[in-house]
Amino acid sequence: MNRFGLLSLYRSLVRHKLYAALNIGGLAVGIAVFLILGLYVRFETSYEKWLPDYDKAYVVQTVWTMPDNPTSGAYAYTMGGLLDQLREDFPGTVGTRINGGGEGAGTILTDGRATKVNAAQVDSTFFRVFPLPLVAGDHATALAQPGNVAIDQTTARAYFGGRDPIGQTLVLSMDKVRTYRVSAVFRDLPKNSDFKLSVLTPLTRDMANEYWYHWGSSSLASYLRFDTPAAARAYEDKLTGFVDRRGKGLADPGGKASDMQHLTLLPLADLHLEPQGTDSSSAKMTVVTLGLVGVLTLLIAVINYINLATARAGLRAREVAMRKVLGADRGTLIRQFLGEAVLTVAIAALGGLILAELGLPLVNAAGGLSLTMPYGVVVPALALLTVIVGVLAGVYPAILLSRFPAAAVLASARSPGGGRTGTRIRELLVIGQFGLAIAFMIGTAVLVAQTRHVRTTDLGFQRDGLLVLRSTSDPAVPKDRLPSILTAIRALPQVKDATIANAAVGGSGESNNTNVPLPGVAGSGPSLTWIRVSPRFFETHGARLLAGRWFNDAHGGDDITGRKGEDGANIVITRRALTSLRFKTPDEAIGKTLGGDRPRTIIGVVDDLRFDTPRIAIPPSYYIYNRRPEDIQTSVTTIRVNGNPRTALKSLEQLWQRMVPQVPFDAKTADDRLTDFYEADDRATRLFGIGAGLAVLIGCVGLWGLASFNTQRRVKEIGIRKTLGASSIDIVKLLVGQFLRPVLIANLVAWPLAFFAMRTWLAGFEDAIPLSPLFFAGATAVALLVAVLTVLGQSLRASRAAPAWALRHD
Repeated sequence: MNRFGLLSLYRSLVRHKLYAALNIGGLAVGIAVFLILGLYVRFETSYEKWLPDYDKAYVVQTVWTMPDNPTSGAYAYTMGGLLDQLREDFPGTVGTRINGGGEGAGTILTDGRATKVNAAQVDSTFFRVFPLPLVAGDHATALAQPGNVAIDQTTARAYFGGRDPIGQTLVLSMDKVRTYRVSAVFRDLPKNSDFKLSVLTPLTRDMANEYWYHWGSSSLASYLRFDTPAAARAYEDKLTGFVDRRGKGLADPGGKASDMQHLTLLPLADLHLEPQGTDSSSAKMTVVTLGLVGVLTLLIAVINYINLATARAGLRAREVAMRKVLGADRGTLIRQFLGEAVLTVAIAALGGLILAELGLPLVNAAGGLSLTMPYGVVVPALALLTVIVGVLAGVYPAILLSRFPAAAVLASARSPGGGRTGTRIRELLVIGQFGLAIAFMIGTAVLVAQTRHVRTTDLGFQRDGLLVLRSTSDPAVPKDRLPSILTAIRALPQVKDATIANAAVGGSGESNNTNVPLPGVAGSGPSLTWIRVSPRFFETHGARLLAGRWFNDAHGGDDITGRKGEDGANIVITRRALTSLRFKTPDEAIGKTLGGDRPRTIIGVVDDLRFDTPRIAIPPSYYIYNRRPEDIQTSVTTIRVNGNPRTALKSLEQLWQRMVPQVPFDAKTADDRLTDFYEADDRATRLFGIGAGLAVLIGCVGLWGLASFNTQRRVKEIGIRKTLGASSIDIVKLLVGQFLRPVLIANLVAWPLAFFAMRTWLAGFEDAIPLSPLFFAGATAVALLVAVLTVLGQSLRASRAAPAWALRHD
């Protein structure tokens, strides 16, 4: 593009400042949305890719196929001893295990202080599979001794300040309290990692429990390392036979173990977005959806540019004609107009970059994110985007402008328009633009309604006034002290009731499943989740009894203390278990005995209690009763309080510090525990709403510009109509109606698109709202209202113009 082309672009922008601002402003906002949501997609798809040789690491997934149990699916956990058996059957297997590694999985004890840390027990081969960058120590020896510990830089600074941490000691509680010697310091893990690792200790054989080689258990994560993807696939092909050989206890008579459980290998980098268990692919869907919002918002901005450029093409017809007379061929003109489009987009790209940088803190706050602008990546990508968008936006206007015949244009007193074809194309573009905008509005309304629904829906228990104390499950709490702790908690003035169980609101505790044979039915029977509870469990939660009775110490058959497993136990089943156990009504189940050689008698039926995320199905379950809370392995305490729960939390913390100062206090209200499940969808809803709102704004700005230009073009027509008797209202109806028609037709695009998209998203929730027609009708009404308000000002101004002035207007 030569200097004459640049001068032509400058004059065009200066002469038509309003349209230049609309074009550049719309493109800038579209590019800003695209950049920010692109950064989000980049961040979410970069998990574990910071790790050296990340593409050689695979997580072993246990895939369960359990009869009549919705918790079937793939889980990134295995039994503890799986890696041992893999090494025996397949010599040369390189792998490691991670036990723990969650938020606050361990406790560091120092100077009478207890601090929760993200600790994990790992194999000595951990650094061979995950070569974390070390700042002190050696990969080969860091975890070679049982008493060694590797810590991150933050932990080293927190406990040793400026001293050399190597050789220093730490007292750590995980499965038990132990003293460790610091042998290595690794760099803090980045935010784009699902590994929550600050402290690493060796996973020793004495930590193995009775379930270590139990093929029905899933207690830790197992990882394998392969040099090539082909080696990983070849290894995975052998795992079905391995399960059938080793896991024979899982098989039904005449069946194979792999019918119930099989193992797969998942690349480490795919784990973050891969659905686990019954959870839908919500994370992956959120990333894809928000990425599409960014792309479609930019597309709406490009449509604006094309609409305004083609609508105003006639204003540059004489310029084109003169250039042709002076010798310019069509190819030269196309290159010039494409160059102008690319330069216009370049100006918009600079504005978009500035808007994205200014808007990033607001988006981070709204979405709970920590995105930054990596200019080394963004600037080259933005340059490429500028060329692509400039060509896409400019190619049709360039072709249209270059087609004007020089002789006809110079001979005419009026500037040519785009003709009926140009008008139809612009109308189609408006239809597509508002189709996307209406779909965005429907989507936003559905997302907001669903996120509100899951926060207010009936969970089967009374969440108000409920506290969950996880600290009692800490291994550092002596089991024999649990009764006295529970007694002290119940004695607090605000406490109405308290109980201990191995499951609690917020997914706290553990999950256990067993098959329950049905009388007269072949096979191992449906798989049910079982929950171990202590006195007052149902009363504390405010659960609803559907039939039968609760557990009671007066009934000797209720308490399983001293029994082998659950033999002869009385159980309370859930509503969902009725279907799995083939009972038609709760009353029909009462008194029935299940379990074959491990009989269990149903004494009650309780409504389902949803303790976990609303995205997964509530499994069919039953409860067993321990009178002694100290016999419950993972003992989480649930407390019912009167009055303000925040005040009760303070009293509870003071009691805890007096009784068990060596264990950190970890208690929240039930609502706060549940909020952890809602945050991801709330964040996605806010980000979607921001993107969708800006997309609609860009569409409205473009529509306003198009209406303004169209009104100017029809000034003489309006004057003639008024001279022939048309009223101002008739003129307004004519002009507004011209733009309402494509907006109405846009619903044919928006409704199917929004329906299928939202149906797919809602399918990820077990308790989903229905896709009411009100969402679609409401979005259409809002779109029509916005369109009317957008063009109404221009239409009123045109309708009030005097006919004499309009007829003199050129």
